[in-house]
Amino acid sequence: MIKILARIFIRNSQNFSDSEVRSKYGVLCGAVGIFFNFLLFSSKLVAGIFFSSVAVIADAFNNLSDAATSLIQLLGFKLSLKEPDAEHPFGHGRIEYIAGLIISFIILLMGFELFRTSLFSIFPRLADFNFFDSHSSSEFSGNAPADVDSSFGLLFVLAGSIAVKFYMFVYNFLIAKKIDSASMRAAAKDSLSDTFSTFVVIISVLLSPLTDFPIDALAGCVVSCFILYTGFDSARETVALLLGKAPSEELVDRIEEELLKHPPITAMHDLIVHDYGPGRRMISLHAEVPGDDDIFELHEAIDGAESAIARKIGCSVVIHMDPVDVNDPHLAEIKSFLSDLISRIDSALTVHDVRIVGGYKKGSLLFDVVKPFGLDIVDGELKKMISSAVRKSYPQLRCLITVESPFLR
Repeated sequence: MIKILARIFIRNSQNFSDSEVRSKYGVLCGAVGIFFNFLLFSSKLVAGIFFSSVAVIADAFNNLSDAATSLIQLLGFKLSLKEPDAEHPFGHGRIEYIAGLIISFIILLMGFELFRTSLFSIFPRLADFNFFDSHSSSEFSGNAPADVDSSFGLLFVLAGSIAVKFYMFVYNFLIAKKIDSASMRAAAKDSLSDTFSTFVVIISVLLSPLTDFPIDALAGCVVSCFILYTGFDSARETVALLLGKAPSEELVDRIEEELLKHPPITAMHDLIVHDYGPGRRMISLHAEVPGDDDIFELHEAIDGAESAIARKIGCSVVIHMDPVDVNDPHLAEIKSFLSDLISRIDSALTVHDVRIVGGYKKGSLLFDVVKPFGLDIVDGELKKMISSAVRKSYPQLRCLITVESPFLR
């Protein structure tokens, strides 16, 4: 269905790297999600009221919240396409992340309200306590759970819901992978969670007539817990993107692979990726080049690498050129010594920008050490450990060490 609609409404629908095509896929999937979720809400609400099932009504309102999240997803994609302006020179791509955060809050609120409603159905007296709002959000609050008539019609509605939600999971997952959308990945996870929660409701409908235990209301609590978990998980992912989530190793490897295609570049470090929304990345890195090569040829190689990375990955790139001495055997020996030294302290430590100022016999040894997050050594202590070891092997050199956080590499 999505493929057919994409061919009709999206020009160049296979060009997933294009920001306009990407946005149209988000809008299309959001519109389809609104239609399916509202259809499921209506059918489950009618079935739940008719058959007096708290769990089915809870599942219906879960679908209503999903319809609202699809609407916000649609608006987020539309607004994120707004062109950069004087106040927002990097564009408005993060609106998609903000929309995802709003979606997460709606899911959490709905999950809490439905959990409270189901809990009231199990323990009606809880509604009398002050720490709950005495005005229940549901007609079922404060009443004993009703018996559930496990008719074929109710089971048919729920089974159909599972089929629809699984289809929604499939198309959200596949499109999210193609356009690299965090909000659509969250929608896919939510749809998959809904298939499981609806299955729980089916079990409750089948078991309720066999016992006096309020299985139906208990299933409503379980469904609510799934909603809360999905909301929390989506909020965590979206907040990570807004705060500055580290890019994937796959992206880092692609950047390094493309960079090293441009000789005489030999290595990179201090790679930083700023994410201003899908398709709006700013990348900076340091590229090591032989210090004795022609400066104009080096500059040409750096420009070529910037253009190639920007074209292949879809980002803005700034590369700082780091000239290194590749012909000095003394410096090569010291580099090898330092690499072995810091690996004995911690295998995750790395060293770069090793250089000697003032001559090998009586000069300063300068280098940067990247300390991984979580390493239980303060910067000052780490510097002392390294300086002490260097002095024993190279007493003529004075260490000047800079300890860096691991942006990436």
